[in-house]
Amino acid sequence: MLEIPTLNCAGTLLRLDRPLIMGVLNVTPDSFSDGGLFATRESAVAQARKLIADGAAIIDVGGESTRPGAETVPLEVELERVIPVISALRTELDALVSVDTSKPEVMRAAVAAGAGMINDVNGLRAAGAMDVAAASGAAVCVMHMQGTPRSMQNQPRYRDVAAEVGAFLSGQAEALRARGVERERIVVDPGFGFGKTLAHNIALFRGLPALVAMGYPVLVGVSRKSMVGSLLGDRPITDRMTGSVAAAMLAAHAGARILRVHDVRETADALAILEALSGQDTGGA
Repeated sequence: MLEIPTLNCAGTLLRLDRPLIMGVLNVTPDSFSDGGLFATRESAVAQARKLIADGAAIIDVGGESTRPGAETVPLEVELERVIPVISALRTELDALVSVDTSKPEVMRAAVAAGAGMINDVNGLRAAGAMDVAAASGAAVCVMHMQGTPRSMQNQPRYRDVAAEVGAFLSGQAEALRARGVERERIVVDPGFGFGKTLAHNIALFRGLPALVAMGYPVLVGVSRKSMVGSLLGDRPITDRMTGSVAAAMLAAHAGARILRVHDVRETADALAILEALSGQDTGGA
């Protein structure tokens, strides 16, 4: 019998024999899609409850916008935004929570509050982030980003975007392994839209099978992003749901194991149809 792959989230084991949905929960006033909608503890818990009911296996809580041009949020502000929400989600919903942060201090406090996963768009490059993540016991998602949110879309350049992104992710994953982190705790994310042009994003998407072949679970987040809007003729953020779901299905078929999305119910429905009609557990072509 084949062993079912799992992700160890601080002792909670997630089965990865089929794609899982990570629901986005931004507790910020300025995120590109839903800034300000869930900035209070009560509204955040209510939204998390809905995301779980709609099919999310993980709730990704972020307290600092990473949209293009975003400014850095002070540590104290980010802590005040995310820690009470994470604590509430763990006590009131017993939800599996991921913290979307690049600050080691927030990582440490979030795991202490009950987060089972660290999702770092900066790929653990901040001083101390690698060691904090390694010691946390939580699952760790390493994402690729060229530059910073403030500058990342200022003429990003690559010779071979898929190869360069893959090399970075592999290197960071191996650095975690060297610190004693088990393979079952590591996830990689190519970082669509983070320091990439539309052409880069397309090439990277087509290179997903090579990233999957690295052997680490791949997380894909394209929900409502500008690449979707551009491919649909400059659609506004409010009209990108269908395109986002279609891209998520292609990612699942290419082997992505975690889909980070805003529209959880629609993505869950599409996954059910994809699995039923493809005759696979959406485990790749």
